[in-house]
Amino acid sequence: VQKKIALTIDCIEDKINNVRGAVTMAYPMGLPDWDLARMALDEPIEKLKGTYLGGSVIDANDASLWACNKEFLRGQLVSDRLGSRNEKTKVIAKLTTKGAGPPAREPIVSEVERNAMSAFYFKRQEDLKQLAQADEDDYLNSEWADPKGMKRNLQGLNDVKAPGLRF
Repeated sequence: VQKKIALTIDCIEDKINNVRGAVTMAYPMGLPDWDLARMALDEPIEKLKGTYLGGSVIDANDASLWACNKEFLRGQLVSDRLGSRNEKTKVIAKLTTKGAGPPAREPIVSEVERNAMSAFYFKRQEDLKQLAQADEDDYLNSEWADPKGMKRNLQGLNDVKAPGLRF
């Protein structure tokens, strides 16, 4: 999609041949008959129907395209449903079998965002616990809570340091 190149059967067969060559290089003695990778590469799609790989194979005549929780009708252009050709819109579309209903919706918050929010709220909860356990008179030792601080500041005595002398 990013390269804006149409997907063709020849392109798919070329990629399958690349995978087949990589498997042959990794396993020069060959894969056993029961191995699903061998079945997916060597046998026709009809034989994969009984395996878990067969669940992801959808016949082109029974396929239904869904986007924005709405089904696209055959012969209908994507631009009819989503806007003009020049609009910069990203859409997540899913294929299902006809009559299966709409596919599961995408989560609103991604996993990374959810983890960041959990960490933020956990840290905030820990801070609130520490504040609740803190003594109520802790602020009295702060510089901003000094009742004679303004007088010393106006007299210029803030930065005076004398041993044993305390203001």
